[in-house]
Amino acid sequence: MPTPSVESPPRPSAERAVSGWAGALALASALLLAMVALRWHPLMSLDGTVADTTHRWAVGDPGLTHVFRILTDWVWDPWTMRFVTFAAAIWLVWRRADRWTAVWLVVTCAVATLVQQTLKAAVDRSRPTWPDPVDSAHFAAYPSGHAMTATVVCGLLLWLLHRHGTTGPVWRTAVAVAAVSVIGVGLTRVWLGVHWASDVVGGWLLGALVVALAVGVDLRRSRDRAERPDEALS
Repeated sequence: MPTPSVESPPRPSAERAVSGWAGALALASALLLAMVALRWHPLMSLDGTVADTTHRWAVGDPGLTHVFRILTDWVWDPWTMRFVTFAAAIWLVWRRADRWTAVWLVVTCAVATLVQQTLKAAVDRSRPTWPDPVDSAHFAAYPSGHAMTATVVCGLLLWLLHRHGTTGPVWRTAVAVAAVSVIGVGLTRVWLGVHWASDVVGGWLLGALVVALAVGVDLRRSRDRAERPDEALS
């Protein structure tokens, strides 16, 4: 008697939604990367116009520019953001809450950094140059490491809060802080004249893509553990 085929159960709606977002973000990221790499004239022209305008504002308002330098160099610096992730991972291990999640956090952050640095080297886009710069930065421009790292870190931490059922004022505060950090760091990079606007948008898109893929992995693992509780590992 033939053995009936066993169909895999349909994926939950959350996994399907995350997969859809990942696909859309991947497509948007690829399109923007192609336009930057090919130096598509309308995009280059828009970047130049935005950069000229924001640099003029930055030179004309040194007080606000100084505040933005503190925010981008210390509060929203990529290493500051990574430290927050590492601290969360260490706390998870110390509390013996979920070692897998701690590893998941660190590995995702490391993968994001690798993707960012690889694309910078591959695209090798020059940063804006000014006769009267208000700040400086090194290495290639695309994508913005500040924007991508902030998006990844804030996205992962928000997902962890959501997964643990955080609601009410705590959740709203966390979302507000994350939104201000992600949007704010991107705006400061353009204001300070060290990135083109499309560098920042590329960083946001790629960071969101990394988060979507990481959340998909986490959802799949949670489903596997629910289906095989006797094989679940902490």
